[in-house]
Amino acid sequence: MRLLVADCEVEYSGRLGARLARAPRLILMKADGSIAIHSDAKAYKPLNWMTPPCTITEQETEIVATNRAGETLRIRVFDVLADHEVVLGEDPGLEKEGVEAELQALIAARVAALRDGLELVRREYPTDIGPVDLLCRDGEGRSVAIEIKRVGEITGVEQLLRYRERLDRDPALAPTRAMLVAQTIKPQARVFAESRDVECIEVDLDVLRGIDDGSLRLF
Repeated sequence: MRLLVADCEVEYSGRLGARLARAPRLILMKADGSIAIHSDAKAYKPLNWMTPPCTITEQETEIVATNRAGETLRIRVFDVLADHEVVLGEDPGLEKEGVEAELQALIAARVAALRDGLELVRREYPTDIGPVDLLCRDGEGRSVAIEIKRVGEITGVEQLLRYRERLDRDPALAPTRAMLVAQTIKPQARVFAESRDVECIEVDLDVLRGIDDGSLRLF
């Protein structure tokens, strides 16, 4: 991983155009071929980024990342404030604890309660950007990627869309359906999800635990 802090301006060319005016920023380049540009705000979310695989070329005053779709992220570097590289090695992956881990286990045991004909293929199905919580098959034999959250937010939808894009690269899985399952899904996340053909399902944890006699609440 390379951490480059530089006074720079950024221009993205692709389906849309975007530009970041000159300012000091953190440029994060990872071994997986991704690049992300951060400011000292916006929490963890980058201002702009390019997901792997992409080709990164570097000259004295410019860094250019290009993906297979022909989209380009061009960074003009005016002054380098810091430049550090470190090898992180293989990561053991995220081990979920608490409510999300319990939700995943309970839903995996009864995925048919989400939709008739749904069958579990595997929990934590691996992709090159992280594991999908559940990979299932529906009654028509289509792959279904399920992301499980305690609270469904836009970031969770974005994560699920990235997983779906990765799964669709495998002809044995494409086209993949996407499903966001949570105890609560925020209205903005639901609107965004439905605009991207992502199904949203809210569940009651007490029902899943078998405390109540009702059925899953589907909204």
